[in-house]
Amino acid sequence: MITSKIISNGILRALATILVIAIVLYFLYEIQTVIVYLCISLLLCLIANPLVQFLKNKLKFSNSLAATTTLLIFILMMVGFIFLFVPLIISQANNLSLLDTNQLQHQFMETEKSIETYFNVQHVDLNKMLKDSKVTSMLDFTYFTGFINSILGFMADMGMGIVSVFFITFFFVKDQDNFKATARKILPDNNEDKIINSVTKINHFLTRYFIGLLLQLTVVFILYLIVLVIFGNKNAFVIAFLCAILNIIPYIGPIIGTILAGILTMISMIGSDFQSEILPRTIYVIIGFLIVQAIDNNISQPIISSKSVNSHPLEIFLVTLISGITFGIVGMIIAIPVFTMVKVILKEFFPDNKIVSVLTERI
Repeated sequence: MITSKIISNGILRALATILVIAIVLYFLYEIQTVIVYLCISLLLCLIANPLVQFLKNKLKFSNSLAATTTLLIFILMMVGFIFLFVPLIISQANNLSLLDTNQLQHQFMETEKSIETYFNVQHVDLNKMLKDSKVTSMLDFTYFTGFINSILGFMADMGMGIVSVFFITFFFVKDQDNFKATARKILPDNNEDKIINSVTKINHFLTRYFIGLLLQLTVVFILYLIVLVIFGNKNAFVIAFLCAILNIIPYIGPIIGTILAGILTMISMIGSDFQSEILPRTIYVIIGFLIVQAIDNNISQPIISSKSVNSHPLEIFLVTLISGITFGIVGMIIAIPVFTMVKVILKEFFPDNKIVSVLTERI
């Protein structure tokens, strides 16, 4: 028989549960910076793992020496990037007015006037078309300036963050075997091997994926840079850099990058003749970017997205599409790593299930 005491106890337990969840969420919100540091450190650990294993297995380095050597290499690469490229990025961003919202908007409006004048000569009422489509009102210039300023601000203020990330990464790399041994003591005996195997396989696949993704972005950046240099773009480096970063977003990122490259190319040529200089060069740049994307889509992406995580390209496409529809751009970015983790876990815990065996036959 249900009494008032039972009901009140149930209500109190429910309220206590909600309160605990709220406190945990608030705590996680307050330490979000630490969580970001942990995630970056874990990513660096995954990228560093092949080099660490090489140093330990081939050169017989100790755990501490292998971890220290790997982090020193990372630090030297980062310092080299900062000294070689950051001043160039800042300089070219200034030239493009990407650091000043009002100036960027002014340059865009000047470009729009040049385009309008050209189409008026061709007896096309572009002004009416733009007003009907409301393209100008939908553009948010603070996005571009905010994006660049956030990157530069992060680089300027990341001293403590760098120290924290590398400190955490050092122990992730150095003591990963100890972490596994400790986990074995904590995990329930009946599922211990399955969980350990899942973690090992996930680490293997994600290491391959993130290294491949880093290589892909580097290749795309170099190809974009070559295209822009060939056609004499004075701001080639920063445009290639921005468009390469957008390639992190599967499928739609390259499209956005091509449009952005076209817009920034026109903006960078303010004062030149539109018909004889701006328009032809912009068209050549867009064609060049489309060729780079064709190379990337048919060579780089299939190797990284399918071979690195042992999944069929169609499978990857559908998962990315569903994640994008459900969770937006963030969903598209994390779709492949999360999907890979889910597949590995299903493979370990439900190997006899027919659906699971079909989905995970390549793992």
